Formats: sequence, structure tokens, C-alpha cells
Amino acid sequence: MAGHNKWSQIKRKKGVNDQARGRVFAKIGRELAVAARDGGGDPNFNPRLRLAVDNARAQNMPKDNIERAIKRGTGDLPGTTFEEITYEGYAPGGIALYLQCLTDNANRTVAELRHLLDKRGGNLGQAGSVAWMFERLGQIYLDADACDEESALEAALEAGADNFEAEDGVFVVTTAPADLHEVQKALRDAGLPIQETEVAMVPTNMVKVEGRKAEKLVGLLDAIDEHEDVQRVYSNADLDDADLAVLETS
Repeated sequence: MAGHNKWSQIKRKKGVNDQARGRVFAKIGRELAVAARDGGGDPNFNPRLRLAVDNARAQNMPKDNIERAIKRGTGDLPGTTFEEITYEGYAPGGIALYLQCLTDNANRTVAELRHLLDKRGGNLGQAGSVAWMFERLGQIYLDADACDEESALEAALEAGADNFEAEDGVFVVTTAPADLHEVQKALRDAGLPIQETEVAMVPTNMVKVEGRKAEKLVGLLDAIDEHEDVQRVYSNADLDDADLAVLETS
């Protein structure tokens, strides 16, 4: 396993003191609405919606906000119609970028993302230009400071996980996408502290990025993530742990 998206690790840690909580809730709201639109408003019969609800609760999104977003998706409340679209491209240094978006205006979104990348030395590519560098996998992030590694590893293996990695402050449990919900439920039933769960695009090969280049890359990833239409940002950057320690507090 080449490793998970280390930038997402920075984002989660920064999120503790994130003042833009409304932006986070807005993105979760879009995912809830689209999941409900496509699979119905009952999380018990809609795995994607169940995952979205779990992540909304993990972010302490108010219950009323969750319910309204679901009702907008099912049509019980008026709401904007969003289109799912993926963009691929490169950051400086040949770092691959895979962006998952929900937008009500694809032309606007692609123009804004192209401009954002261009001014920071990156570029958008054609569909399929970097997707082959990633593998679609289920990933569950556990709070390593709130559970024992040996117990977490044992529970993950018993639940049917394919891989378990210990990173700085987090345990990453990897599964096949089809097994994600079953493994997640088993870990939750075991009392393990789940921070986030997702079907992720995991890089198959990493590119080392250090020093000033790492700082610039994280700045670019932050800028992309701040775009209201971008739901997820994935890259194949292998960020040095020493740089991560600095960047997490910046």
C-alpha cells in the first residue's frame, strides 16, 4: 500500500480550529442532498447516504441541518440541483491531482479551477490523465490518540479490513469499497473512535515532496479545497513528516 492522502490528515487536524465551519457544512449538505436524490432519503437502504450522515455527525453538523439537506435531495424541500463531475490535473512538479466536485454550473467550475491552477503553476488535464495513478478504496480513519493500536488492529482484521496503517495521530483502515460499511459498523460496535469514513482515490505510487515545495503544494491543495464546488481533493504527494508537523500548525 503506497499510503493514504497525507494532505487529508493535515486538513482534519486543522479542522479542529477551522473558523469556516459553515463552508464545511455546506459541502456536507451537498453530499447529503445528492446521495438522497440518487438513492432515496432512508440511510438504512442507501449506503451512500448512510456514509454521508455518519460523516456529518462526526463533524458535529446539527441534526436539523442534516434533515433539511436530505429533504432537499428527495424534493420535499426546494433546493439546487447539483451535478457530479471529476477533474484531473497536475500540481507543480508533476504531482497528480484528482478532484471530485458537486456543481450547479460545470462551465463556471472548470473555468475557476483552471484559473486557480494556472496561477499557481499547475494545470488541468484530460479525463483519464491521472485516474490510472489511483485506486478506489474504502478508508476509515481512527483517532490514534483515543485507542490502543494493537486492539484497533485486531478489531480491523477481524472485521475484514485489507490493510491497517499507523500514521501521526491516526490509524488508517483500508477496505474494498463493497466492504466499507460492514467494516465501519464492526469498528463502531467495538467502540473505536472513527473520525471519518470515505470511498477514497488512493495513489498507487507516491512522489516525494519536501521543504518549500511541500509548503507551496499544501497552499495549492488548501486553495482548491476552499472552492465551494470541490468535495474531495486527492494527490499522489508523499509529504515529509517534518514538513507535515510545520504545515499542520500554519
